[in-house]
Amino acid sequence: MKDNNYYGTFIEVAEDCPVAAAEIPASKGESKTVPLMQYEMIANHPYRYTQEDVLFEVFADRSEIPEDQRQAAREKFFSKGQPCLRASSLGKRYGWGIHHDAEGKMALYAVESADYQAFLADDAIKKVKAMRSKRV
Repeated sequence: MKDNNYYGTFIEVAEDCPVAAAEIPASKGESKTVPLMQYEMIANHPYRYTQEDVLFEVFADRSEIPEDQRQAAREKFFSKGQPCLRASSLGKRYGWGIHHDAEGKMALYAVESADYQAFLADDAIKKVKAMRSKRV
């Protein structure tokens, strides 16, 4: 199975991100949105989860897949191509940079923070931008 994680990489906010300071995604009524679920997983547990962990767990929770069926469901989920976190609203809309360490584990950094700027200045870290929301 293909590895879909980033390693030693920083996902910068998109060029057309509308905020100058990071925002926590909102829920819609009683239900949590995908960006909020992604945010909570990464922000509440920095450097615990990989991109694959977050993408699958959010899918599994929203799909209400029972714990005992998750391993098989995960293999099926990744047997098809999945959008990476460059396509997430966290970097496109809400102003969060995502750092992936050498093990592929992630943490969030607000676009206005000194840590975010330090990642941009660090030549040892590969940088990619979150995908733009609008075509050029």
